[in-house]
Amino acid sequence: MQELLVAVAQTNPLVGAITQNTDEIIQWAEKARDELGAQLVVFPELSLVGYPPEDLLLRPGLEARIEAALQRLLTEVQGIYLVVGYPRRQGGRLYNAAAILHNGELLLEYFKQELPNYRVFDEKRYFAEGNEAAVLDIAGCQFGLTICEDIWQEGPVSKAAAAGADCVININASPYYIGKQQIREELVLKRAQDNDVAILYAHMVGGQDELVFDGSSFAVNPDGLAARAPMFERGMYSFALTRQQSDDEGQPWRWAQGSKVAPLTDLEASYKALVLGVHDYVRKNGFKQVLLGLSGGIDSALTLAIAADALGPESVTAVMMPYQYTSQISLDDARQEAENLGVTYKVIPIKPAFEGFQESLQGELELVETDGVDVTEQNLQARCRGVILMALSNRSGALVLTTGNKSEMAVGYATLYGDMCGGFDVLKDVPKMLVYELSRYRNTLSPVIPQRVIDRAPSAELAPDQVDQDNLPPYEILDEILEYYVEQDLSAQNIIDKGFDAAEVKRVIRLVDLNEYKRQQAAVGVRITGRGFGRDRRYPITSGWEIDGP
Repeated sequence: MQELLVAVAQTNPLVGAITQNTDEIIQWAEKARDELGAQLVVFPELSLVGYPPEDLLLRPGLEARIEAALQRLLTEVQGIYLVVGYPRRQGGRLYNAAAILHNGELLLEYFKQELPNYRVFDEKRYFAEGNEAAVLDIAGCQFGLTICEDIWQEGPVSKAAAAGADCVININASPYYIGKQQIREELVLKRAQDNDVAILYAHMVGGQDELVFDGSSFAVNPDGLAARAPMFERGMYSFALTRQQSDDEGQPWRWAQGSKVAPLTDLEASYKALVLGVHDYVRKNGFKQVLLGLSGGIDSALTLAIAADALGPESVTAVMMPYQYTSQISLDDARQEAENLGVTYKVIPIKPAFEGFQESLQGELELVETDGVDVTEQNLQARCRGVILMALSNRSGALVLTTGNKSEMAVGYATLYGDMCGGFDVLKDVPKMLVYELSRYRNTLSPVIPQRVIDRAPSAELAPDQVDQDNLPPYEILDEILEYYVEQDLSAQNIIDKGFDAAEVKRVIRLVDLNEYKRQQAAVGVRITGRGFGRDRRYPITSGWEIDGP
């Protein structure tokens, strides 16, 4: 039997840090050669520059830096074949490229054929399309290269197979969203079956702004999954490619059955994605500490747990900022959450700041009570808290985490320059009902969120006896409407036809449309759904689009 040992490096590159990324590739390649005994090591898409590099691809110094990095790899990596991704300028055009290097030679270069230009992807802004297969013989096995989106379309794998590929290597930077791993594996298996080839799906790990890459590299044969690496874990993983000895030269190369790390549940994967996204955003941007407002409610409780898990409790400060409408239950629960997680806890009342603003505005702004407390007064409370957090941030250098969830951000149930103050919104792409599910899941790991925080009706506590459902539909209904309108782009009538109240649907849609201006000023946050706010969904602030109609 012939055997080729292939290593996949699930690396976490830093976008733009070409020298640092090259250093790590060299170290991983040497480890694959010396510790694993691999003949071939595979790195993710654009691994030299990181993904997505966006307008860094337009920088005039890019070409020289990439060329210098490639020369280092050619010089310093010996005794192992290496697959690496990078941007390549040729004939006046920029390509998303991959190459196979070995002992000082660039043996094969491939240009990505299918350029995604939807949702979070914008590759046609930068890259030209390749159109040719690239296949190389390594120890008797014909390896074809493809890059990420190439596997989602039929053409590139078919071209590689037609060019003689026994095994297709697909290098990736494919952002995570709930349920995506199963979709990937089913799709790649179909490509293997349709073309009678073995396929290796090599994927990166890490957070880059709102995107998270989940690893879980895997190998498939036409008859099914052969091996799978862990999700959300940086590391080096081995895959053995074999061919039975036979006089028949047509005997196929296939992946040996290897370790199949069990896939995570959607809740496990979503929680890990949030933890990794927070960790990498904070650490890659050079912050040592974070702080957040802890209200005693479920959103800030989950945010605190994620932050402590991501960064360690020693790096997290929680600040309770009570006012006269803050309940004793909220005070008690906030303190309990902080103690359970071992984070630094501070209490800073906002009454002096609020009264100072009232005095300054006397004669200029009449605070009229409507149903107890005027909206202006409610927002002023939130803005006092925002000012306090930003002052603490300025003094300590800690990054402020905001705590708003996707449902609130969708309908604008947040105060601009108040509870929206901060640099990163952990729950920005987490609908309210998922907040509850993730909170219950986190408590299965260790009990950190008091049960009554999960059970209580949510409230901003900006007015007496206030609950969110005074102003919004029940979250069970709201999240369904938002799923159809935001995630699936259904019209108002389409949603009404599913059995929802017409007035409620139109009210929610109007709130979503009206609050685009808030979302465009909001902090970035981890994306875990198929359609997050930000890179995914780009609507004009100023618009005359009518809700009624198809």
